Amino acid sequence: MRRTTTSAAMAAALLLTSAAPAAAAGTTTAARTATTGTHTAASVAAHTAAAGAQPKVPLAARLLGRQALPAGDGWAAAGPGTTGGSTATADQVHLVRDRAGLVRALGGDNATNRLNDTPKIIYVEGAVDGFEGPDGAPLGCDDLADPEYSLPAYLAAYDPAGWGRVAPSGPLEAARVRSVANQTRQTQINVGPNTTIVGLRGATLTGLTLMIDTADNVIVRNLTFDDARDCFPAWSPTDGETGNWNSQYDQISVRRSANVWVDHNTFTDGDNPDSAQPSYFGRPYQVHDGSLDITHTANLVTASFNRFVGRDKLMLIGSSNTVGPDVGRLNVTLHHNVFDGVLQRLPRVRFGQVDLYNNFYRLAGPGFEYAVGVGVQSAVYAENNYFALGADIAAADLLYDWGGTAITTRGNWVRATGDRARPVDLVAAYNAAHEPDLGSDAGWTPTLRAGPVLPAALVPLTVPLLAGADRLPV
Repeated sequence: MRRTTTSAAMAAALLLTSAAPAAAAGTTTAARTATTGTHTAASVAAHTAAAGAQPKVPLAARLLGRQALPAGDGWAAAGPGTTGGSTATADQVHLVRDRAGLVRALGGDNATNRLNDTPKIIYVEGAVDGFEGPDGAPLGCDDLADPEYSLPAYLAAYDPAGWGRVAPSGPLEAARVRSVANQTRQTQINVGPNTTIVGLRGATLTGLTLMIDTADNVIVRNLTFDDARDCFPAWSPTDGETGNWNSQYDQISVRRSANVWVDHNTFTDGDNPDSAQPSYFGRPYQVHDGSLDITHTANLVTASFNRFVGRDKLMLIGSSNTVGPDVGRLNVTLHHNVFDGVLQRLPRVRFGQVDLYNNFYRLAGPGFEYAVGVGVQSAVYAENNYFALGADIAAADLLYDWGGTAITTRGNWVRATGDRARPVDLVAAYNAAHEPDLGSDAGWTPTLRAGPVLPAALVPLTVPLLAGADRLPV
């Protein structure tokens, strides 16, 4: 027992070194500053003196704002690497406390901010609410609805008992689409290239989507994302055997962008979970979409030390089975994340080479569907992850075939209810219960990793202590 505890402590210390700002890395700081653009306290002070006063934020937070992704830390370290807004001049360092301030810091006009490639660092303090109106007053769904839309009228018009199993059309569906456009203008916050967004302690982005679209070189750290709800879900009668309600808004959406680092954030639905929503047409009225979706030719993304709690759909990598521009892209690294009480898409992958290592899964509940979705031409390499499973979930349930052919799984451990933790060949477990078989070689081996890979047995002892918002010094 003493040996295990010591090993866990050593592993935690190692992870803290890799997860914290480079200034905490002792004698290696100078080397990492030279190779990754990471700034020390001295360099931050010099930059401030040269360029003028910056917002009053703690020194540790300023270090985070000036930190680039370390060399070799996943796919986002490929190519030019990911530096975000680390070179921002003093007039492009902002402290924001509300939606209007966030939009101003990103460039001033939400409609065009995604084109603003000026390096910028944005610190978030307190709760920023996407449903905050221009005068600061909170908005409700009724405020964003088109005058010709109402949910009762929509339900009456498109009830399958009368409308049938065809997609909604006509005036009410058109009014719903206009309502969606109203909400998009309000709650979708557009981020431009060369941007770093860092939350101060307790910072929350609620009711909004960070849209990283055609915006290369972006860093998002130390934020809690809460309840990015859709006021106007769409009824899709041909989705599945009985139809489904589908919502539009992710908490972070990465599209047509490269070199993005999402680190030490928490994703939750807060006090508005989908499980609490009503059912219409016999299906749950789902008002949330993904936590972190990476789609539409996005590429070179690292998601590290994040915590995903109590959500349904989590992470879609690739949004279409169409063979085309996504081929050769959608390359993503997921390491040292916690997936806690979540149900599906952990992640679901199409086309990309996805490196999935040292993640901790705590999976339970009757709504669980699968962990890793093996989609069209996907190449997932899953190594040294740890799965703690609740009742009625088995190792055979962890993979799902979405039209893929193979996945590499190495060194993963599973602890099922009533059983001890042990190594499990996830592909063999899946193949023993399903047809057709999945192959066990995804055809590649990752090379971009942030230091040694922990043994899976140490993952539950260390990763939950370090992952999520407010684990970094700010």
